[in-house]
Amino acid sequence: MSGRGDRAYVAGLTLLARRELAEAQVRTRLAKRQFDEEEIDAAVTRLLRERALDDRRTALACARTEVRIRHRGRARVVRQIEALGIARDVAREAVAEVFAEVDEAALLEQALDRRIRHGMSLSDPAVFRRVHRYLLGQGFEPARVMTLLRRRAKK
Repeated sequence: MSGRGDRAYVAGLTLLARRELAEAQVRTRLAKRQFDEEEIDAAVTRLLRERALDDRRTALACARTEVRIRHRGRARVVRQIEALGIARDVAREAVAEVFAEVDEAALLEQALDRRIRHGMSLSDPAVFRRVHRYLLGQGFEPARVMTLLRRRAKK
């Protein structure tokens, strides 16, 4: 490998030392640093071979963050992982693995509790629609959202 190719590899390692990145993200960032396609390919191949770069591990890390910290639903987490440039099947496997450890009903309840402010009532149709739209946007299943909102509106 040439000296410039070694620099692309080291630049890739430096990027990965800061945080987990997908292969597509590493390629984009190396391209922004003016490395040519051949150097990027060689660096990525080496990073993959040494397991410094692993899309599955990145997908799992992203899924855990989205669920545990941002309290997102399945659909939103899959979209977020795919936005990183990770394949759909890898994204779905990672989400399934993370959600196997999580109580989705409790996650939805928490998201609703955070959204409902003091004095707001789900019996108000405008509030109901706004909260419904919010929870769908967070990636929760429409049927579960509607069931929870109807149950809470009756209280």
